[in-house]
Amino acid sequence: MKEAVSQALYTYWNGLRGDRLVPKRFEIEPSSIAGHLPDTFILERINPSLLRFRLAGTRIGDAFGIDFRGLNFFDLFNPGDASIIRQQVALSATDGAVSVFEIAASRAAGPSADFEILLLPLSHMHETIDRFLGSIVPINSPDWLGTVALTERKLLRHDTIWPNGAPGALVETDPRQTPLLPTIRSARIVRSHRREFRVYEGGLSDAGHG
Repeated sequence: MKEAVSQALYTYWNGLRGDRLVPKRFEIEPSSIAGHLPDTFILERINPSLLRFRLAGTRIGDAFGIDFRGLNFFDLFNPGDASIIRQQVALSATDGAVSVFEIAASRAAGPSADFEILLLPLSHMHETIDRFLGSIVPINSPDWLGTVALTERKLLRHDTIWPNGAPGALVETDPRQTPLLPTIRSARIVRSHRREFRVYEGGLSDAGHG
């Protein structure tokens, strides 16, 4: 995680989580993250192909020139990138992974701005993970940001963070796993045919890294 908003949101989420796989949606107190609300959102996972924005902060809408409420998160991206993101979200929904995406957004044939997207899994009424607390923050903020609609979005990279040091299913079935690691101890590079991404074995990295 590069951005201060992402790091602060992760720290808040991880504090609520404690030794559980994920916290509950109703535990999120807007007053506790008031300074970051314009950059945050809530997603509802209806099914593996529909991840709907229930709430979206004002700075997000202003930066992209889009009203995100009700949109399918996957529809923001081209089919190839959306497929990768769906797989990542499925990993979060089954094993409690935290996802970090870096994207480039632009208008057609225009300059682009890079953004960091954080997805933090939550449970709602049942034990299943069907909500996500997240943030979208510009990594660079050009002067023109917010003056044009960013109609094209491209996935640049994605990272997986295991807050417990391993997938939730492994932590729950292996008593040797440490229930909570406060910091990332190592990171290994995993390569695919389309993307390079890092899997973090631990919690929040030092500020300015990862």
